[in-house]
Amino acid sequence: MNKLKIPENHSGVSKTLRLPEDIVEEVQLLADLKNLSFNKIVISLLSFSMSNLDEQDKMQLENLKRKGR
Repeated sequence: MNKLKIPENHSGVSKTLRLPEDIVEEVQLLADLKNLSFNKIVISLLSFSMSNLDEQDKMQLENLKRKGR
């Protein structure tokens, strides 16, 4: 007999964002095209953006992290 296994929560944080409709439409189209969730696409886009920040912004962000925010 199969047993019910409750998956553990992931370490995500819930945030509410207000996004322009045209961006939501494009992200949703991309999610549909790639057969992924809207959330996964947004996470991928944000991760890419954070990894490719302008050097000056990257330095300022690192300074803030070192100061504890």
